[in-house]
Amino acid sequence: MRTAPDSIGADEMLLNSFFGLQGELGELFDLYKKHRYQGHPLDPGAMKLELGDLLWYAAEMATALGFTLSEVMTANIEKLKARYPEGFDKARSIHREA
Repeated sequence: MRTAPDSIGADEMLLNSFFGLQGELGELFDLYKKHRYQGHPLDPGAMKLELGDLLWYAAEMATALGFTLSEVMTANIEKLKARYPEGFDKARSIHREA
């Protein structure tokens, strides 16, 4: 990955991605906090950049775990199809088995 350190192994890559996700999510929250409570205009462009950073670290985590981001998304879709075979259902979301 272009900005990941070249010399780290999978375990360090995983740890780096955890720290990166936490930091980038904090930056995204800060943008919204400033909009919500400090009168700043909502800045979708800045939020887009932070979302891109989040996706970068999610991809790094997937790589560290031996998956592609596509495989992770496909697994999530399959999980949700099993959980909500007829589409989202409030009762099933409260009492879920899948």
